[in-house]
Amino acid sequence: MWKASLNGARRRDEHPAVPLTAAELAADAVRCAELGVAAVHVHPRDADGAESLSPSVIAGAVTAIRAARPGLPVGVSTGAWIAPDPADRVAAVRAWSVLPDFASVNAHEDGAEAVAAALHERGVLVEAGLWTVDAVRAWRAWRVPTGRVLVECLADEPDRALADAADMLARLTPGDPPVLLHGEGPATWPVFFEAVRRGLDTRIGLEDTLHLPDGSRAPDNAALAGCARARGAR
Repeated sequence: MWKASLNGARRRDEHPAVPLTAAELAADAVRCAELGVAAVHVHPRDADGAESLSPSVIAGAVTAIRAARPGLPVGVSTGAWIAPDPADRVAAVRAWSVLPDFASVNAHEDGAEAVAAALHERGVLVEAGLWTVDAVRAWRAWRVPTGRVLVECLADEPDRALADAADMLARLTPGDPPVLLHGEGPATWPVFFEAVRRGLDTRIGLEDTLHLPDGSRAPDNAALAGCARARGAR
């Protein structure tokens, strides 16, 4: 399985094609799905363009994507930078009127298990975001079922990112949930190729990189998805 990470925390001044509104996210989701993407991960924005976990913002984005591409799984982030107080993140999840199919929870963040528990209680598949070996250990202590593990290699230097990937993957077992491996910035494509080599789930999109493997600037999310498909994503 591979997904498109459509926007993340990117701003329009970083790339003019970053989708921010619900309609823009839906349009990009359709284009990427037509290229074979099996799911989309989005960071919905409020009217001011800020990331938000509010029920109306989540509902707007998820509803728009589902209307444009019925059946395409939609996931969101619950990153602590969106709402620093864990209690606020838990309250937001419990107030969602429209539920995404899955949501990521970064295991190293304060209150991560409580946020994961709130998602699980609502029937939302939990993705555990693991950024370090310590995060793997923190996730192991959760008492909340996890549907997918995200091994997220955030080092800019490709060799360092690949080494981090190897360290975290070595601490996972065949009995663990499915693993999605991805990188960011200059390490995005090297880690993508490693995920393909290992037969792991992966992702690509403007959240992770603004460039194609040859270093040229990607026109949009669809260009990244098309390149990923040509390079082995299935």
